Amino acid sequence: MEQPKKKTYEECYHIIDTVVSKYQSKWRLNAINWFDFEDVAQIVKTHIFKKWDLWDQERPLEPWVSRIASHQIKNIVRNNYTNYVKPCMSCPHNLGDNLCALTKSGEQNSSCKIYAKWAKSKRQGYGVKMPLAMENHQQEIDSFTDSGVDFDSSIEKLNAVLKLELSDEHYRVYMMLFFENASEDDVAKYMGYKTSEKNRAAGYKQIKNLKKMLKEKVQQIIAKNDIIL
Repeated sequence: MEQPKKKTYEECYHIIDTVVSKYQSKWRLNAINWFDFEDVAQIVKTHIFKKWDLWDQERPLEPWVSRIASHQIKNIVRNNYTNYVKPCMSCPHNLGDNLCALTKSGEQNSSCKIYAKWAKSKRQGYGVKMPLAMENHQQEIDSFTDSGVDFDSSIEKLNAVLKLELSDEHYRVYMMLFFENASEDDVAKYMGYKTSEKNRAAGYKQIKNLKKMLKEKVQQIIAKNDIIL
C-alpha cells in the first residue's frame, strides 16, 4: 500500500503560525526592549523547521508545535532574562523605582536572597545595552547553564501559602497590587475606602498599612517555609 505523502513545513505554516502566535499573551520579557515577541516567534518557527522530520504525521500537528514553542520560550527567557534583568522585575514585591516590599530598608538590595544571588553571578550582564545578535553566538547560547533561582515555582509556592493564610479579600488585594498592576485607586475602590482629607487619595493610609502587613506576612512565610527554589 502506497504511503501518504508527507506534509511539508510550508504546507502547514498557517497552523504553525496560529499556534505560535497564541503564546504572545504569555510573553513577559518586556524589560529587554530590543527583544520582542516577533523575534521569539521567528526563533521558535526556525527551530520547528529544523525539527520538522521529527513530527509523527500520524499525530495532530498542533500539540507538537505547542510543546516545542513552550520549551523554546522557556529557554529564551532563561538565557536572556536571568542574564540581563534584575530578578526584581518578576518579583511580586517589586514596588518600582528600586523599591521593595520585602527588604527591611524598602529598597532592592542584597538583603534579599534572590537579589544577592543575582548580584553575585548575573550583575555584570545587567549593564549590557546592545548585545550581539543571538544567531552569531548560538554555540554560547546552547551551552548556557542556568544557575539562577526558579522564580515561577518559588512564587507559586509563596502564593499557595499566602492564599491559605490571608483572607480572601486580602489575597485579592495582594494579587491586584503585585501581579495585576492595579493602581492604589483600584484597590481603594475594591476595598470601599474613602477619604475626608483634602488632596488625599482615598484609603491612602489603609493601603499603606495593607502593604506593610503583606510585606511582613511574606517575610514570615519565607522564614518558616522552604519557598526559594
